[in-house]
Amino acid sequence: QVQLVESGGGSVQAGGSLRLSCAASGRTFSSYVMGWFRQAPGKERQFVAAISWFGGSTYYADSVKGRFTISRDNAKNTVYLQMNNLKPEDTAVYYCAADPRGPITTMTNDYDYWGQGTQVTVSS
Repeated sequence: QVQLVESGGGSVQAGGSLRLSCAASGRTFSSYVMGWFRQAPGKERQFVAAISWFGGSTYYADSVKGRFTISRDNAKNTVYLQMNNLKPEDTAVYYCAADPRGPITTMTNDYDYWGQGTQVTVSS
């Protein structure tokens, strides 16, 4: 089992940047594919980005491609989401998630463990 704690959310103006972090504890961090998801009010949780066990592969939703970067530091048991050129439509609660099986997946149900979420608000 793994516990996940997100941080780094906040309020920013359009065009700004934020870096989210997700610290993991428990089983060996490198045994998990890690993902970021987001959920806006009244909407379903949607995939944002995912990264393979040692960071060799990444995958992004089309809506964030070229603006967001996912990375991980297995020595620090942490996964990051660098968000640049933020837009109002990026406003949501952002969640990190861990998949103990892999390979990279965009499906919410494939991720067994979830953090509590961190709010990102982008104003125009």
